[in-house]
Amino acid sequence: MTAAPVESQKIAPVPFLDLRAHHEPFMDEFVDAFRKVAETSAFAGGPFVAAFEKEFAAFCGTKHCVAVGNGTDALWLSLLALGIGPGDEVITVPNSFMATAEAISYCGAKPVFVDVDEQTCTMDASQLEAAITLRTRAIIPVHLYGQMADMEAILAVAKRHGLPVVEDACQAHGAKRDGRIAGAAGVTGCFSFYPGKNLGAFGEGGGITTNDSELATKMQVLRDHGQSKKYYHSVVGWNARMDGIQGAILSIKLRHLAEGNKARRAHAAMYDRLLANEPLAILPTVAKGSESVYHIYPVRVPNRDQVLAKMNARGLNCAIHYPVPIHLQEAYRPLGLKPGSFPVVERIAGELLSLPMFPELRPEQVQRVAEGLKEVLAEVDKPVRA
Repeated sequence: MTAAPVESQKIAPVPFLDLRAHHEPFMDEFVDAFRKVAETSAFAGGPFVAAFEKEFAAFCGTKHCVAVGNGTDALWLSLLALGIGPGDEVITVPNSFMATAEAISYCGAKPVFVDVDEQTCTMDASQLEAAITLRTRAIIPVHLYGQMADMEAILAVAKRHGLPVVEDACQAHGAKRDGRIAGAAGVTGCFSFYPGKNLGAFGEGGGITTNDSELATKMQVLRDHGQSKKYYHSVVGWNARMDGIQGAILSIKLRHLAEGNKARRAHAAMYDRLLANEPLAILPTVAKGSESVYHIYPVRVPNRDQVLAKMNARGLNCAIHYPVPIHLQEAYRPLGLKPGSFPVVERIAGELLSLPMFPELRPEQVQRVAEGLKEVLAEVDKPVRA
């Protein structure tokens, strides 16, 4: 009797992000957290949120953390607490998620953009002063892809003009630069705990860190319908509270954040080594004195969309972040900004490709992605870079 032929096993694809692998080791803790929240009925705010606030403030080295519903709330309430309103201008960068500008607009203020440093993709501090006007009321640098912006230079400009700096740290949980940690350098630090972040909730979540006790109190009132005491509303606020279950989950995951960030840096170092001699890939640059947490590992490649399609077809799942800069979005057409307004941002927006990056990546997966990228780059058309 002849044995049936054995089918060749297909190689499993490499996911861009694997939350199941990320959560599996802590599942018993998560189940226990659900039970505790259910048993105490602490569903909106409450002790689990308060505990997380204390823990995250300690992680960031700040006096306070105000937990809110999402990262957009964090940005918006920071600006409201600073008194930003109609007629004001807030300076930021156009290569971020839409929420950075949305928060400014929802205060009634106008977003004003500056271009970025081509090496780090973060705010070019040398262009900041020229963007300041008599209407400027705040500056929001974005710590992009897990790397902090040049806060030393930005804070120096801000100090000369008496302007508060609000950190958009939504992608930079634990990142450091020049002895500062994300969220502790500006007057506030704004974090997103969206599930795919380095520190992610089981849904939406956000937090605001600050050393300013008065600001913290204002933001606590604003997040709870403008009340510091139930049914007594001193200002018009909003419902931006964090759910109790998210606070409980985040407390568990915070204990493992430093370890996860360390794993991300190890994966990035392996990508750096494997792709070091690939002439068509521009690898991410980490500024001197910086410690990135690699929320994303972005490489610049020619014919980016073609490379993406070929990588995904091989089961090497990549992604694109922010292909259309904010100033060129339909929603901000009234600003009157045209292509060419911010040449660095516009150039990198068409070239950046995000490779798989999460703590549970295995070395053989990183190697497959790197080798696959080199093979794909050998196949695609090669236009001359500007």
